[in-house]
Amino acid sequence: MTATLRAVDLTKTAALAASDKKAEDILALDVSAHMPLADVFLLATGANERQVAAIAEGIEDALLATGVKAIRREGMREGRWALMDFNDVIVHVMHQEDRAYYSLERLWKDCPVVPLPASS
Repeated sequence: MTATLRAVDLTKTAALAASDKKAEDILALDVSAHMPLADVFLLATGANERQVAAIAEGIEDALLATGVKAIRREGMREGRWALMDFNDVIVHVMHQEDRAYYSLERLWKDCPVVPLPASS
């Protein structure tokens, strides 16, 4: 099983929005074979709490402009780990320290990487 074209398109839009807000280490993983709730996890890192919040808001605004609204959001105010569920795509925007500590890419290492646009 692989991620749907819609999920990949949403992921690319979200990755570009994250890149516009100076997110680092942007990575998309195709989790469709391992998780029935989503096709793609998008991971992005912010250097501080304010940047994590700005990245998350930028992604949410970019996807909303395409007609896609988050069905669930967590951690937006704290700025350490913002989680946004767009149904096909789950976005994790994390502070550098939290990203290193939780190492989601290690936990999902068996999942293929989704290619992202060059500017992300």
